[in-house]
Amino acid sequence: MTALLASVRSADEAFDAANAGADLIDLKEPHAGALGGVATDEIARIVRALRAQYAVRPISATIGDLPNDALIEISTRVLDVAVTGVDYVKVGVTPGPLAAQCLHHLASLPATVVPVLLSDDGIDSALAMLAARLGFVALVFDTANKNGRTLFDRVDTATLAACLSQARSGGMMTALAGSLRWSDLEQIRALSPDIAGFRGALCDERDGRAGRLDPLRVRQWARALHGERMTAHA
Repeated sequence: MTALLASVRSADEAFDAANAGADLIDLKEPHAGALGGVATDEIARIVRALRAQYAVRPISATIGDLPNDALIEISTRVLDVAVTGVDYVKVGVTPGPLAAQCLHHLASLPATVVPVLLSDDGIDSALAMLAARLGFVALVFDTANKNGRTLFDRVDTATLAACLSQARSGGMMTALAGSLRWSDLEQIRALSPDIAGFRGALCDERDGRAGRLDPLRVRQWARALHGERMTAHA
């Protein structure tokens, strides 16, 4: 079974997602970029409220979009987000000459960091293998540009499958995201990641990822990912 991660921007959306069956709650601000960060005091408030009702529901949060070489700022934001009480701190890593250095740095931080490999120009297999060797708890494949093209439009599926297998063999959880939609459901099922993450597909299609999360769409995706065949799509 693939778990549903719902990206939310507020306490109201977080509770709507949890009540509708999202397995993981991910805090980020879509207006601030692909991995736009929610203010840390707001993250802490949402975490406290959620934990009061959903004591063991995993919660993640992003630190915002930063370049690979901004190591000091990355460290500060990771630690600030970690102390809010989230289970996982997500950090985007863009393939390039400084990506390996960034991954090594993330692995050294005293926080449960989950690298998000931004794969707009394809999968960097060497970077994925390095992340597996460094012992991160999970690895996410996502896209930075939210322009309607999905992760599957941008990567070679065989390469992605090989990277997912490599990560699993190292004991990592695996996650896919990147403007995924209903037409991608069968590919998600075939690749069988531990987690599939969504924002835009959970919102009213007229407003996209910047719109309000729709609990009905969360419920439909949760059922689909948990193995129930859908007869109607949102």
